[in-house]
Amino acid sequence: MDKGIGCVLMASGAGRRFGGNKLTVPFPDEPMLCWVLAATDTPLIARRAAVTRSGETAELCRRFGIETVLHSLPHRSDTVRLGLEALGDGLSGCLFCLCDQPLLTRASVEALCGRFATEPGFIWRLAYRGEAGGPVLFPADCFPALKALPEGEGGSYLVRAQPERVRTVEAASPWELRDVDTQEDLKELLEHIK
Repeated sequence: MDKGIGCVLMASGAGRRFGGNKLTVPFPDEPMLCWVLAATDTPLIARRAAVTRSGETAELCRRFGIETVLHSLPHRSDTVRLGLEALGDGLSGCLFCLCDQPLLTRASVEALCGRFATEPGFIWRLAYRGEAGGPVLFPADCFPALKALPEGEGGSYLVRAQPERVRTVEAASPWELRDVDTQEDLKELLEHIK
C-alpha cells in the first residue's frame, strides 16, 4: 500500500566550518532548523524523520513531533540509510532535505511533491535558472541503491549515476538553494531577510 511521500531531514553535519551546531543558532529569532521544519510541514508529506548526531537538534525535532534518529556514525551514506530505515516501507518516494537551507519555502517543497505525483518515475530536484540543488525527491525504486551508497556518498551519487532520470522544479528565488556552511553565510542570509 502506498503511504505517500516521506521526508528525511538531513541534520548530521558536524558544523566544523561554522564552528558548532549551526542548526540551533537563532535565525533571526528561532533556531535555523525551525525554518526547514516549517517548509516540510505539508499534507503532501506523509511522514518525516530527522537524522542527527546532535542531542540538542534531536530534542528540538522531537518537540515538533518528528521521529528522530540520534547516531554517531561517520558518513553521509549512514544518514541516508538511517533516514530511510526510520521512515519504513511502502512510501512512493522520499524527499531528502538539508536542514541548513533556512530560506527553503513550503511552496517549493509542495511543487516538488506535486511534480513527483504526476511524474513519479523521475528524480526531482529544486533548481534556480539551471543551477540544481536540494532538496531532492527520489522514487521508491531508488531506495535500495540509496541504502547501499558507497561509504561517504550522499544522494548526489545516484543523481550523477542516473542523469537521464533527473528533472528540476524552479525555485522562486536563488536564496532557497543557499545553505549555511560558515558564519559569513549566516550573516549574508540574515541580511537578506531584513
